[in-house]
Formats: sequence, C-alpha cells, structure tokens
Amino acid sequence: MIHREIGNVLVKMAEKMPVISITGPRQSGKTTLARMCFPEYNYVNLENPDMYEAAKDDPCLFLSQFKKGIIIDEVQRLPSLFSYIQTISDERNRPGEFILTGSENFLLSEKISQSLAGRVFVSHLLPLSISELERADLVKTEDMDATLFHGFYPRIHKMNIEPEMFFPSYIHTYVERDVRQIVNVSNLFLFQKFLRIAAGRVGQLINYNNIANEVGVDLKTIKSWFSILESSFIVFFLPPHFENFSKRIIKTPKLYFHDIGLVCSLLGIRKKEELTGHWSKGALFENMIIADLMKGFLNQGKRPSLYFWRDSAGNEIDCLIDTGSEIKCVEIKSGTTISSDFFKGLKYYRKLNSKAAPFLIYGGVANSIRSNATIFGWRNAVESLLKEV
Repeated sequence: MIHREIGNVLVKMAEKMPVISITGPRQSGKTTLARMCFPEYNYVNLENPDMYEAAKDDPCLFLSQFKKGIIIDEVQRLPSLFSYIQTISDERNRPGEFILTGSENFLLSEKISQSLAGRVFVSHLLPLSISELERADLVKTEDMDATLFHGFYPRIHKMNIEPEMFFPSYIHTYVERDVRQIVNVSNLFLFQKFLRIAAGRVGQLINYNNIANEVGVDLKTIKSWFSILESSFIVFFLPPHFENFSKRIIKTPKLYFHDIGLVCSLLGIRKKEELTGHWSKGALFENMIIADLMKGFLNQGKRPSLYFWRDSAGNEIDCLIDTGSEIKCVEIKSGTTISSDFFKGLKYYRKLNSKAAPFLIYGGVANSIRSNATIFGWRNAVESLLKEV
C-alpha cells in the first residue's frame, strides 16, 4: 500500500466537516485513499449500473440506508444527488458522513458548489509526488530519465506496467469516455492531435490562436478543449505574478500537465533512453518540478501559491512561491552540473526584489548553499523547499 501524504488531512477534516470531496485524474488513487482512510464506511460506485439506477430513481431512500457513513465514487455521474446530500447532512449534522470522489472537478459546477457551500472540505488527489514515490521504494528515482518516462500514476509502479503499454490505453479511454461525457467532441482524431500539440507546449506561455491554427479548429473550440483538460485534471495553468515595481508583466499563463509520463507518451517517447538530448528535456523536467510543487501544497490541504514571473524583455523566473510575507524565487534546470548561467534569472529578479529568497532546483542530487541561492537536488527539492514555506 502506497502511503498518500494527504490522508492525514482528510481524516482530520472529516472530524469537522460533513462532506469531504476528493477529486483528481483517473487512476490517481482516489478510491484506494478513501477506503484506506475510512475503512468502516459503506462504499458505493456510481459506475455500477445497479447503484446508479437506485440512486437516480430514489435519491433520498438510497442515501438514508447508509448509517455508518458513505463513500460515493464517481459522484459526478449524478449531479442531482448533491441537493439530497445537502439536505441529509443538514438534518443529521454529523461530521464526515459523506466522502465524495470523482475524476472530474464537479465542484466547478455553480449549482453543485452552492449546494455544498460551507459543508464540504475540498481536496485534490494528484498522481504520486516524488517524495511518495521515494518512500514507497517502487522505482529507482535516482534515475531521472526513468522517473520522467514512467510518470507518477500509482498503477504503473504498483503493477510494474511499462509506460508504452499504459499511457496509450489511458489516453484512448480518456478521450473515448470522459471527454464525450463532458462535451460532444465530434472529431476525436482532432482532439487527440490537440492533446499531442498541447504536450509540446509544456512550460510555455499559452497561445490559443497558434494552437487553433495548428489543430485546424476555431479559437472557441480550443478554449473549450483546454477547459475540459483542466476540469479533468490533465493540465493546469501557472499564472503570472504581479508586483508594483513593474507594469510590463506578461499576463498570459503557462501550460503544464499534471503527469509528466503522460506528456512523454503524447510526444512519442518510447523509452527512457530517448530523453537523452531530447529537445523537450528541459521543459519536461521543469513540468515535473512545478507539478510536484503543486502536489506538495495540495497534499497539505493548502491552496497552491505558485506563479511564474516574466517581463516584456524576456527576463524570467520559473516559479515564485508567494507566502504572503515573503517571495521565494525558484529556478529549475535539468542539467546535472551546476553552471553560472543557472543563476542569471535569480540575480536579475533580486535586483528588483532584494528581499526575495533565491532557490535553484537542478538535475543533480547534492544540496548546497551558495551566495546566489540555496541549491536542491531534484529528488528532495520540493520536500525541502516546502519546509521553508
């Protein structure tokens, strides 16, 4: 059993809130986590046709039969259930009575969020973090290319599945099933082409017009498709950070995927050896670290305070962590040997904000402190950095 860092947060909040929601991508381990944290609860999966029909036909009767607490899996399949959950939780006033899981961010729905407002603790379970993978001792994470290639979905590591077997099926299932449940995509070939093009843009400023022209669809469609990817936890956007000292900040967000193994598959990378010298290696490494920072915040039950910074002249910092009282500026470099060029962006930014704390995460393993920055090797970088937040 792989220990998930967010588990303690869920158990703690179930003592205070009537509803706990766990959303995240398919195969991130939501069901396993829920059943591990709440082993005495009744379990219902709305993918089961019988369960679905029973819940749909008489929601009140269906929910009232469970007295110990209930885990409802794939709850987004039946949005009408939420108003009944609201009514029952208000009447019984029991903390932790409902554990809701889903592979779509169902709380983005205005109707659902209104039903559960003030009653739900919202959590997101993403694929494994680097530290979770390290502690599970399921893969040799000292091999950076292997880690990038395999990604962080639990099943790949638990069942020792080759990425070139897992990800094409994952993509096919996602497109055929989840996408069509969310929106009517008439041309699946174009959507798959869109996925591959998006994978080639990781770490870049999002340019909807450019992608629309390359895919061959209109701008509205591209924005709709990105919304689908975001709500189903395939991609996320890193917003720019604004400071009063400059009005020349670029406002466009940067694009990242939640799992880097999925990106490798979409880019046609068939084995880890192909990553050596690959044109996207630096962007893939950056994506892995940014995604791991995102996981680190979410696993603590916190809202990620992550941004990037870039001015109109092209000066850039890969990631800013805004703690409210301090800015931590983080440069991310895939090189295994530290070069003076790695510190260029940090030096420039600190001229503008001398109080910012500088950090460098690189492809090596040794930690050190230099006058220019605190340096972390990639394997323990996020865990070490978040201890200082």
